[in-house]
Amino acid sequence: MEKYVRLQKIGEGSFGKAVLVKSTDDGRHYVIKEINISRMSDKERQESRREVAVLANMKHPNIVQYKESFEENGSLYIVMDYCEGGDLFKRINAQKGTLFQEDQILDWFVQICLALKHVHDRKILHRDIKSQNIFLTKDGTVQLGDFGIARVLNSTVELARTCIGTPYYLSPEICENKPYNNKSDIWALGCVLYELCTLKHAFEAGNMKNLVLKIISGSFPPVSLHYSYDLRSLLSQLFKRNPRDRPSVNSILEKGFLAKRIEKFLSPQLIAEEFCLKTFSKFGPQPVQGKRPASGQGASPFVPAQKITKPAAKYGVPLTYKKYGDKKLLEKKTPPKHKQAHQIPVKKMNSGEERKKMSEEAAKKRRLEFIEKEKKQKDQIRFLKAEQVKRQEKQRLERINRAREQGWRNVLRAGGSGEVKTSLSLNTKRPDSLCFPSAGIKGFLFWQWRCCLSITLFSSRPI
Repeated sequence: MEKYVRLQKIGEGSFGKAVLVKSTDDGRHYVIKEINISRMSDKERQESRREVAVLANMKHPNIVQYKESFEENGSLYIVMDYCEGGDLFKRINAQKGTLFQEDQILDWFVQICLALKHVHDRKILHRDIKSQNIFLTKDGTVQLGDFGIARVLNSTVELARTCIGTPYYLSPEICENKPYNNKSDIWALGCVLYELCTLKHAFEAGNMKNLVLKIISGSFPPVSLHYSYDLRSLLSQLFKRNPRDRPSVNSILEKGFLAKRIEKFLSPQLIAEEFCLKTFSKFGPQPVQGKRPASGQGASPFVPAQKITKPAAKYGVPLTYKKYGDKKLLEKKTPPKHKQAHQIPVKKMNSGEERKKMSEEAAKKRRLEFIEKEKKQKDQIRFLKAEQVKRQEKQRLERINRAREQGWRNVLRAGGSGEVKTSLSLNTKRPDSLCFPSAGIKGFLFWQWRCCLSITLFSSRPI
């Protein structure tokens, strides 16, 4: 520590504290991560030293640069570059509710993905991706840091089982104590992207139990429609409950609206190294063939894109050539010169525009289907109402007819039985009114019949 002058403590966590220092050699500011290993077990000490080994191999513009490390007085000191812009968590809080522009979010997110690609291609899990571990340099470059709990995987299929990480960023498989792999880092990446879009955590609760239940359910408040469909769709993919359904970081960077931003942050040579010329062809002309920067004895020169089969960084081995037994295979891929001259250039639509067009067509189709369905429902309701009115009118007429028929039956029965006299009685107060055996139309019809019968009998008597 003689080479450094302590300035101030800038952070502290379960793995140690971070101190801002000034180098007496070059006068630059650095961050020293101090980890007390005196009371650690042998296993914990090995884990701490492993961080040093991991950091020493991380050389990327979007990863905090490691300088050196040393042990002194029972502590392990790791010296790293200082990011003057602070961390992304403080930057989010400084917004005070004002949402970021989508361009700013995507620029930061692409840089985070490029750093995570560099890590995952070397079969390393970060295991603590969060906004507090993503830093901004003086010129606004994003750098991923704090590999304090990272673990190097022995193979691409090995799964870690240690439940570790910040609660807000835990994936469902970690909460359920299931094996997990690099897809847990993808979930945490989704949590960071959600924070950038909403300035809030995707999953929040008053206690750990409810937080875990929310994470396992995978339900989160929707992002503002102010952001594009591509961005909102990407978030839903990152938050898939099943790890297999989540995209890899390489698949994320292949998306059109993100891929076009890569050249803003990586040089052509670095793009060629990271993507093995496979993706670089999308961004511009192929670089001039030459020697790669020496990274060991196994370094190999650049070769044409079509001869490279797999990314070198993915498996930590030099670039390899694909051996073809017959040169005719390459000849088939290249059309003759006379055909090339007559080929008409066709403007190709990139995947982002094509996806946007498809989504607009799908939305238009859904609107038309909804309008058609609503129209059918209204027609059906009108038809049912008309049928109901007809049915009620028919029932009313049937009741009237039944009443008429019943009245005539009563009249006929009364006329043939000789009991008419007993069913009538005169009203002394009102001689013109009779008490009929049945009310309404039945009584009226019976009264008319009696009058007709009396007139007939009176006219037939001899004078």
